[in-house]
Amino acid sequence: MTYYQQQPFSSPQIPFTGSIQGGLQEGKSITVSGRVLPGANRFHVNLQCGSRPDADIALHFNPRYDSKTGYIVTNFRKNSHYGTEERIHQALFPMGNHFNLHILVTSYSYKISVNGNHVMDFKHHIPINMVDTIVVDGMVEVYTISFQDAAVPSVAAQASYSMPYITTILGGLQPGKNISIQGIVNPHASRFQINLRHSSGIAFHYNPRFGENLVVCNTLTNGQWGSEERSGGMPFHMGQNFHLIITCNPHHYNVFVNGNQVQTYNHRFTNLWEINALEVSGDMSLTGVNV
Repeated sequence: MTYYQQQPFSSPQIPFTGSIQGGLQEGKSITVSGRVLPGANRFHVNLQCGSRPDADIALHFNPRYDSKTGYIVTNFRKNSHYGTEERIHQALFPMGNHFNLHILVTSYSYKISVNGNHVMDFKHHIPINMVDTIVVDGMVEVYTISFQDAAVPSVAAQASYSMPYITTILGGLQPGKNISIQGIVNPHASRFQINLRHSSGIAFHYNPRFGENLVVCNTLTNGQWGSEERSGGMPFHMGQNFHLIITCNPHHYNVFVNGNQVQTYNHRFTNLWEINALEVSGDMSLTGVNV
């Protein structure tokens, strides 16, 4: 199987219609990062079958603000007829605030998370292999729409990289940039680390520690580490493949492992264009990198 990662849409003009290259399949995920405009009345994100105005809509995700607290409507449209609305009565998208909407495709449903918290499963009403378009409209500003494929190449097809590994990030980082890392955790791993470096330190240090069963994130500036951010739970498993994507947003990084958002880390080093190197080391084998 050939591995392919669609590049993100960066700062698209709203209303926006974009192609989901290769369509949807189980394990694929889509992340929309943006900000609700002040005074918004509603916006929506649609996953649909083509770009025609009358296209079937597999998922209609529609935050609305015509009540004091706000709520979310989800639905589908087939043969020009909408189904029965499902509503989430939670204020998950405050006006003027930033958000990350993550949609993971499973065999049964779309798993929908907002800012790292799972909020609902929306079951399929239209076959996922018919879905090839994403539409965003309404009173919202979008920073990036990024994609993560479920496909991981077989071990026989994987490239081999010497460790520790370092490569140049041409042009530095910018919002909308994705860094994709594939590897295999060593069977008796203690820890490994992924660093986004600049000339005087490490902008983002990502450090899974198996002995403590947690991940540590930090920043190194002029030889001094900042305060650690520790997140419990381990998204990696000894002896198993993984696919990690770091998405650079205007104010933070999002980290995805095997289709799930697992960390958000606010920028402490904000000159993103000066971040010019990716470094990977520790108890893992590196099998694929895309910067």
